[in-house]
Amino acid sequence: MKIWNDIKAVSPVLSNILLIVIAVAAMSIATAATYVITTNLRETMGERFIIEDVWFKPENEIAIYIRNTGKVSLTIDSVYINREAVAINDFHLEVGEHGWLNVTYTWSSGTAYHIKVVSKRGTEFADYYVAPQA
Repeated sequence: MKIWNDIKAVSPVLSNILLIVIAVAAMSIATAATYVITTNLRETMGERFIIEDVWFKPENEIAIYIRNTGKVSLTIDSVYINREAVAINDFHLEVGEHGWLNVTYTWSSGTAYHIKVVSKRGTEFADYYVAPQA
């Protein structure tokens, strides 16, 4: 029974196995976190949209024509006119789709308005638009 006389050899073997298990677990967690972060980043970077047209309609309505030019679907979260949040209905565009987003806002003819549209992922498009003369 010479095998059991040298008990000290078990401790380095177990410590090496434990160290390998900890290293593998840490790398698994790091890999999963990297995947989650890069997936969200890829979606955010693939999101693009433009405002193609703005119409100032009678009865205090502004129609904003939006086109999804990105690689992921798009949901508009908020609209700001002159840095003031404006209530909107749910507005969703798939890749390549386009449509009118109608906003209720009291506007005056001949006045310039800063209109900013923001998606749920935080992508923004903003520009100045002038209401037509009456």
